Amino acid sequence: MQERSSVAELVSSLKSELYRYSPGGKLPSSRSLVERFRVSPVTVSRAVAQLAAEGLVVTRPGAGAFRAEARAALPAPGDTSWQEVSLSGDGGPQVVPRTVDASGLLVTLSAPPPGIVELNGGYLHPGLQPERALAAALARAGRRPGAWDRPPTDGLGELRAWFARQIGPALTGDDILITAGGQNALATALRALAPPGAPVLVESPTYTGMLAAARATGLRPVPVPMDTEGVRPDLLEAAFRATGSRVFVCQPLFQNPTGTSLAPARREQVVRAARAAGAFVVEDDFARQLVHHDAGPLPDPLAAHDPDGVVVHVRSLTKVTSPSFRIGALAARGPVLERLRAIQVVDSLFVPRPLQEAALELVGSPSWERHLHTVSAELGGRRTAMLAALRARLPELALPHVPSGGGSLWLRLPGPAADEAALVSAALRAGVAVAPGRPYHCAEPPAGHIRLSFAAVPGPAEIAEGVRRLRMAVDELRNRGG
Repeated sequence: MQERSSVAELVSSLKSELYRYSPGGKLPSSRSLVERFRVSPVTVSRAVAQLAAEGLVVTRPGAGAFRAEARAALPAPGDTSWQEVSLSGDGGPQVVPRTVDASGLLVTLSAPPPGIVELNGGYLHPGLQPERALAAALARAGRRPGAWDRPPTDGLGELRAWFARQIGPALTGDDILITAGGQNALATALRALAPPGAPVLVESPTYTGMLAAARATGLRPVPVPMDTEGVRPDLLEAAFRATGSRVFVCQPLFQNPTGTSLAPARREQVVRAARAAGAFVVEDDFARQLVHHDAGPLPDPLAAHDPDGVVVHVRSLTKVTSPSFRIGALAARGPVLERLRAIQVVDSLFVPRPLQEAALELVGSPSWERHLHTVSAELGGRRTAMLAALRARLPELALPHVPSGGGSLWLRLPGPAADEAALVSAALRAGVAVAPGRPYHCAEPPAGHIRLSFAAVPGPAEIAEGVRRLRMAVDELRNRGG
């Protein structure tokens, strides 16, 4: 049994027995718990520590663990209705009210109930995460000289230089800021590049987290349509002229949610359109390390060939490692770098040094390249498995583009957009969680969509079972309507 599963089971068992002890009563010794439950001393230590963190027991060095005193009753809830007025007040006609809608993000962050096949996740399944390599890197990082000192506000020099080499030869570590993951980098870039109330051009559809960050900053997302070759440069140019926007946010490689990549002929056109408009391109290169084994050579990032500083580049280690390994980077040239740095310092001061040291240990270890190869092969195989299952059981769902990177498929529903919410609910009743397409649009969607993740499940068997359950949901809606 895995260690964390043993800890959870022991915690559950001890909780069920706490009633036997009066407040202040001593619990059995660690040795007796080891013998009784046949677990390791480490498991006992972690279980007791969790109970202590929950306030259920108190530990005393050299004496043992004791049941905690009963907690005081919680005070009656007060009247918080006044906050509704305060939060909705805009302070005057010139101020743009901000809305903070994280519903699209929460769909991929919230764990589904037990027994549900998770086809809506946004991260690698734990079986694909390099847990041993991460643990070893974190242990080595903690022993590095100065590991717990305050880091440079821009980030460790070695880590900045590593990110610069990954992005392109024209960049140096001086062009890099270390961030707490890609989401933090996106939010920082949006705050730095556009004032509240300004329009920001986005791909349509696009990443829900970016839309949430833009709206929370008071920006107005304006959609620019895409096709199977990425954003359309002619419509991008028209959007710049119509809105006067000074920012365009895009994911040129394995875009979320469509999986498309910007065609080679369009890459220079996009940067040129932004340069002519005096605008920045925020390049979210989140999926470069989620490439599938059969993808072929990848194009360089837009930032790799950008001498004029048009592109602000976002990169992260989180997606290919673990949701809790929040290490990312912002790359920029020119005066904008100073503004990015100032906002980053104001928001978070700096990224914790032990995490940066662990990142250096991880990417410098022999296990790093092996992990990337494993992820590449696994994601490609799971994509193929999901394609086969969908074609066999759900041929009526249209798949405009088969991606060669990333961890999901973007499917168009045959019915009206209103059927989308009904299908998501029916799927959950059938035992499978899928992501609705509506949150990926900043305006009215042209049709109903769902996003299915093949990265967040244990393997092909669960993918096949999830698609089978989705077939049941589609049939339920069809029978109800007929």
